[in-house]
Amino acid sequence: MTEATSATPAPDALAGVLADAPFVRLVATDDGDALAAAGLLARALRATGTPFQARVDPDPVPADVDDGVAVAVGVDRGPHAIPGTGRPASTAAFAVARALGAEPDPVVALAGVVAAGSIPGADGSGDALDAAERADRVERRPGVALPVSGGNEAGELPDAPSRAEALAASTLASTRYSGDPEAARDALAPLGLPADPDSDDHRRLASLVAVDAVDGDDASERAASAVERALRPYATDGPFETVGGYADVLDALAREAPGTGVALALASDPDASLRTAALDAWRRHGLAAHRALDAATVGRYDGCVVARVDASGAVLPTVARLVRDFRSPEPVAVALDESAGRLAAAATGGGRAAGDAAAGPVGLGDACRTAAGEVGGDGWGTPMRGHVSVDDGDITAALAALREAI
Repeated sequence: MTEATSATPAPDALAGVLADAPFVRLVATDDGDALAAAGLLARALRATGTPFQARVDPDPVPADVDDGVAVAVGVDRGPHAIPGTGRPASTAAFAVARALGAEPDPVVALAGVVAAGSIPGADGSGDALDAAERADRVERRPGVALPVSGGNEAGELPDAPSRAEALAASTLASTRYSGDPEAARDALAPLGLPADPDSDDHRRLASLVAVDAVDGDDASERAASAVERALRPYATDGPFETVGGYADVLDALAREAPGTGVALALASDPDASLRTAALDAWRRHGLAAHRALDAATVGRYDGCVVARVDASGAVLPTVARLVRDFRSPEPVAVALDESAGRLAAAATGGGRAAGDAAAGPVGLGDACRTAAGEVGGDGWGTPMRGHVSVDDGDITAALAALREAI
């Protein structure tokens, strides 16, 4: 099945379908934008009294629902979909929730926007940003977008990651200390940051990260624009310190712990145990992704850069994104685990973070399906993300077929 099989309905049209549905099944792709969008829709359905089920699936296929409606989120598939192409799925879900008469959480929508590779206020998210600012839910400040302050501020979880741990785990940047909390601690030491940093402290931290993201020998030209998502964040009263940090958590949970991710996206006021579980999964995922990339063998080909790694299937898409944003001079990045027979790919195109707003997406999902078909494997994905899994065949042959397809 190809990536696009249905037209995206206008918000009021999909809202009308959902308003009349006795039951709604939401199935989202495994990324932070789709997870945020599913959460917005689910909360709106709960507010209107419509029963629903929500889950995450790497390759959503909206199943038939007896006397109900199935909605694919993050991919254009089935009669009712919010695909996330052209603009983040979370911005469309925000509009649908409003059309249902609900008051969607603008912070969740903005977190989805950042997870999609954009910035608050761009790509159709102006309404969500306006709503958040009018309600004093967000405030732009200097610094780095982390989910925790790393200090001992009121409201911080007792066992939350330290500032160094959070900086090492963040996947919004790739630096010399990413994946290594001790190295991050050493890098932060000269700054002497207090537990409750002021604006100047935040600026010094941002300067450190901005320089380190572009200063490595293997940093690409794209890194300078990619790291902007992590800088000058929106502080928020949401479950995490910043909108960007919230986005990073959602993106990790969608792959590492989707059940926790769904619970977080649905919770209007997540309790301490849920936030702690989310942060634990985020930290584990981010550290594993950076460590896999640090140990990778990276090669450049015509049209793509390939990082050969030893990593879990949950981590591979994050590694591919990190390579695309910070290491690759080519439009496609591939994270390949030969021992597991898996690969994940990420493409530029239309994303502000990648600095390629003028380019169109490569169509990786269909390319991965084509490549997998040639080696007897499974392929899936969206225009900008793709995956191939081969049980008995040769994943390197699938990679060669993918290179031909793109």
